Amino acid sequence: MKIDIGINETDRNEIADGLKKLLADSYTLYLQTHNFHWNVTGIQFRELHLMFEEHYTELAVAVDDIAERIRTLGVVAPGTYKEFVKLSAIKEVDGVPASEEMVKILMQGHEQVVKTCRVVLKVAQDADDESSAALVSDRMRVHEKTAWMLRATLK
Repeated sequence: MKIDIGINETDRNEIADGLKKLLADSYTLYLQTHNFHWNVTGIQFRELHLMFEEHYTELAVAVDDIAERIRTLGVVAPGTYKEFVKLSAIKEVDGVPASEEMVKILMQGHEQVVKTCRVVLKVAQDADDESSAALVSDRMRVHEKTAWMLRATLK
């Protein structure tokens, strides 16, 4: 069935391609955060364990919102590890790093998501897709704040 929401098919596909990358980055960051939540140890255990839980819970909602926006644009959302690995700019971590390294890795992950958001935001704005732009802008703000909080934890 034809989609007639005021955004042409070429623009919808281009926006969806950017959102797929955002989804892959967000899901990879979700998995890293959940992994670190389970495996963190050390003097800051309780603080980091709880903070990581807050972060992965927020990311779980975010990935659903992003995937649903991709579907709204008439494109199939990626949903496998194989697809996410190809699309994500965030690379998986081997082993279990020390707690301070976990914080640094997650900070860098949130910063990467912000960079991905900036690219997608421009595409959405150029296509007058306010709904995608609003979603991406909201995500960018969350990731900028989270990166700041993680950065502050390292000082």
